[in-house]
Amino acid sequence: MVAPLQIPTPSEELMRRYDVAGPRYTSYPTAPEWKHDFGTEHYAERLDVAGAAGAEEPLSLYVHLPFCRSLCWYCGCNVVISQDRSAADVYIDHVLRELEQVVERLGHRRKLSQVHWGGGTPTFLNEAQLERLWSGLNRHLSLLPDAEVAIEVHPAVTSREQLSLLRDLGFNRVSMGLQDFNPKVQEVTNRHQPFEQTRGLLEHARELGFSGVNFDLIYGLPYQTPESWEHTLRQVLSLRPDRLAVYSFAFIPDVLKHQKRMPAEALPDARTKLGLFRSAWAAFVEAGYRPIGMDHFAVPEDELSRAQERRSLGRNFQGYTVKAASDVVALGATGISDVGGAYAQNVRALPYYYERVREGRFATERGIQLTDDDRRRRALITQLMCNFWVDLGEDGTRDFALELERLKPLEDDGLVRREGSQLEVTPLGRLFVRNVAMVFDAYLRRAERSRFSRTV
Repeated sequence: MVAPLQIPTPSEELMRRYDVAGPRYTSYPTAPEWKHDFGTEHYAERLDVAGAAGAEEPLSLYVHLPFCRSLCWYCGCNVVISQDRSAADVYIDHVLRELEQVVERLGHRRKLSQVHWGGGTPTFLNEAQLERLWSGLNRHLSLLPDAEVAIEVHPAVTSREQLSLLRDLGFNRVSMGLQDFNPKVQEVTNRHQPFEQTRGLLEHARELGFSGVNFDLIYGLPYQTPESWEHTLRQVLSLRPDRLAVYSFAFIPDVLKHQKRMPAEALPDARTKLGLFRSAWAAFVEAGYRPIGMDHFAVPEDELSRAQERRSLGRNFQGYTVKAASDVVALGATGISDVGGAYAQNVRALPYYYERVREGRFATERGIQLTDDDRRRRALITQLMCNFWVDLGEDGTRDFALELERLKPLEDDGLVRREGSQLEVTPLGRLFVRNVAMVFDAYLRRAERSRFSRTV
């Protein structure tokens, strides 16, 4: 099932109606619903449940490495700004101690189908630190032969030697954050990264045999114009990465104070911003990429493309994937685990994280145990966000009768088609897929919307 070459252009009225604050649905229930009374003991219990699944059931592993040399002013991640690489040594010590506590609960369940190192900037670590962290993890966990092993890198701070080491260690996918190649946009976002530098690292990754290279772009940043964005898109396509992620910039300065350093008056308006995404869509699809989920693109031979054709694409906090295990264990400050039917997030501040780990306790700060209703809705929303389609079945059609009634205006607006128990998001609806998913969110009516970004 190949997506059409063009997404229709929505009317001004349609954009006004659906340009509201709403979740991105990297989780369900979404993070504002997680509770601080879900703590260390609850996480330990959920790890016990995950461990009971048995030795042959694989896990996904996420390691959060928060260090960056400088702060990108659009950033919404948990980062620690430092020029001192030795700060990472203490952090690695505590991550490995945390891992020891986790595997004690997991019993014989130690196999990994997916590994992801994110941040921050994981390549803030030097070669010795990267190797020490990897060796420490591998003392307790083992990779399946076809495991996806990915790392996020900033080309401006990643050396060829680091990339060579990562490949030798077993990493097979690399995600490069570039956001925009325009010098003015880079200046105003404090993200400096020349095109030639990115091209050099990409070529080296291919020489090393990485099976997949991803680029991350952001649309809606200050001073982005249709003309400057088109130039960035041409530069990106000249490098032809295997995958592309094109994220909508979430401007929430009341939550992320550092975003106030950027000129709000230079942000594209909603119509221009949507046009930036549509031009990216058109450029990438015309160049042979397949649209994946909400905001990703992949070459036709990529496993994500094949999975979406089968309507079997999955998604977790690390992005779209076909390798996600039923449980995700996360290590490090603010790491979010999805284990035993619950989300559990670690504390943010490093001193508190270190204190908890030294005391032999999990660093859990908040979380939530999913109800049966949460699980059903999560599966439904995931299908909509990943595959633009879901079959509710006879039971679902009955149980979600109220939601289907609320969906009718979206049907009338041409965003979704219903045929019996099946729902399909239309090409126009893909622009508003978050709005479609919001209909099935049981928590949203009482949620604090100011914590969410705009859907357009």
